[in-house]
Amino acid sequence: MAHIFAVFLAISTLGSGIIWCINRIKAVQYRYRKNTEGQRKAMEITTEKGRGGLKEAIASIFPVLLLVFIMRSFIFEPFYIPSGSMIPTLLIGDFILVEKYAYGLRDPITNTVLIKTSHPKRGDIVVFQYPKNPRQDYIKRIIGLPGDRVDYNPIQKTLSIISSCVNKKDCDGLIKVTYSNDRENDRIVSKFSTNVLDHTFDQLLSNDLYLEGLHITIRNETIDNMSHRILLSHWEKSDLRSIPQKREEIPLSWFVPEKMYFVMGDNRDNSSDSRIWGFVSEDHLIGKAIVIWMSIDKQIGQWPTGLAFRRIGMIQ
Repeated sequence: MAHIFAVFLAISTLGSGIIWCINRIKAVQYRYRKNTEGQRKAMEITTEKGRGGLKEAIASIFPVLLLVFIMRSFIFEPFYIPSGSMIPTLLIGDFILVEKYAYGLRDPITNTVLIKTSHPKRGDIVVFQYPKNPRQDYIKRIIGLPGDRVDYNPIQKTLSIISSCVNKKDCDGLIKVTYSNDRENDRIVSKFSTNVLDHTFDQLLSNDLYLEGLHITIRNETIDNMSHRILLSHWEKSDLRSIPQKREEIPLSWFVPEKMYFVMGDNRDNSSDSRIWGFVSEDHLIGKAIVIWMSIDKQIGQWPTGLAFRRIGMIQ
């Protein structure tokens, strides 16, 4: 939908701009003729001008459309968070602003880089085109940069990152990744009969119902001195996901290719990310998420119940 709107906005801006330019040219011609051909000619042109009311109306909105087009295409673009893959950093119902020029000025239609500004850093929360369907936008946190080796321990739910991997054998520089100790008051045992993450995080914290066997923990993760919170789900039963078959390989180590990035959701056990569908190309990046400008209290499949002003602020 965002891509369709971008095309519509570009066409509308171009069309109104053409009419605006034509009207400006006619206005100059009108003033010139008024000064050179007398009042009679001026009256004739004024009559013709009055018949172009629709054109004048379209031309009048051109400055507004141009401003919106420039702001949305090259500076900031609003996005809505529809899923819980970035809990607890971003919740369902958050409206965010994405800095479009963070990594380069791009063609608003094709997303081709026109002017390079900088490169993504570990810990950046980025919006990008989903590699398997570029018309769909995803938001995740960058974990691995080009040349990195990323290891994930699914039992301890921890990361290990080695930077500047020229090949699979020669790597230099272990990136410091640390975790806070899980606190008892950060742990929730829920009794929801449905998926607990179909509910907003705030509602989960305040609800008296619990799902037997599920523990949810908030943990601080620090990568290269940049800290953020992650959400972990601990199950005592084996029904979190299907058990791997005998001899089935589970990828737990990834080498990030050039001009590619390894991304993960902060909701580590409920996120479709690079662990499942691979890397994000530099060409697919849209921008960096920087601020929550509005948020609504909302559950999946239900109407919003109010505004969450406490959520407004910078994104970490």
